[in-house]
Amino acid sequence: MHVLLLLLNPAVLGILAVFLSIVWMLKDESDRTRPLLVFALVLNLFYGLILKLFLGREDGLEPFKFDPILFLMDKSLGIQSSWVASHFHGAGRVTLIVVYQLLIPVMVCWFFVARGKKARSALVMAYIAELVTGPVFYAILPACGPLYAFGKDWLHGTVTRPDLIRLSGMPNAFPSLHMGTAMIFLLFAPSRVWRGVALIFLMATALATMVTGEHYVIDLAPGLIFGCYAVYAGSRRWRQAGLYLAVGLVWSLAIRFGFNVLIGARWLPISMTALTVALAGYAVWREWGIAPQPETTGSLKPPQVATIP
Repeated sequence: MHVLLLLLNPAVLGILAVFLSIVWMLKDESDRTRPLLVFALVLNLFYGLILKLFLGREDGLEPFKFDPILFLMDKSLGIQSSWVASHFHGAGRVTLIVVYQLLIPVMVCWFFVARGKKARSALVMAYIAELVTGPVFYAILPACGPLYAFGKDWLHGTVTRPDLIRLSGMPNAFPSLHMGTAMIFLLFAPSRVWRGVALIFLMATALATMVTGEHYVIDLAPGLIFGCYAVYAGSRRWRQAGLYLAVGLVWSLAIRFGFNVLIGARWLPISMTALTVALAGYAVWREWGIAPQPETTGSLKPPQVATIP
């Protein structure tokens, strides 16, 4: 078990993925999409260091985190990550931990799942957009996740007051980039089979983020919206990208400056979550409803995200 978890360590997987991608890139230097994938993997490998450089000063200026606020937001929704985690033990729990660690390998695999050079280029640019914009959201609403905020007792953690806590650590909770990336897979899935695979992976990722204690339930819906933003940005559909980015910012700013209202009126966060999930579902429905057209080279065009009226 320990050997398996070591092999699935994100750092180990990241280094292996970068090495193999460089070898693969050198085999065909004329393919311009290959250097993009290598760049995205290198960026992901050093993402933690980049976050520390970017958020280190923020952590010093604002050492207080919003974890208790997010905990109470979950309570308002009527479901908490600790409750979800308590229902998974043994093989089920291990499976979800593995799913959580498999994000980087699946990112690489999805590059080959995408059909055509344009689709692959858009996919890689979506990854980059997500990694570059994520720290901005973490700076707006810094939170670390229940496992880091409440320690080993996070499964039994209780919060009664919406107070910020002094917590030294790199914020990486709101929104969930794991959910955002799983949403990217869903929107870039080229066929019914791969759409089914992507949907299963998204649902498993949602459970995994909670079972591992990395995220609160409230992190997940904005994560879906963040993934939609990344897909639109990667496809250079700036108006739609701006719309979904704005929705994500509304979430962050609303919690940061209006958490007392949100926690006090349960219908408000529930309604916001339902509308957010519906908006993400609408993007999937419109995306899947567009039939891909053949390129002049015989490959397929990248997923076309329909303009939202």
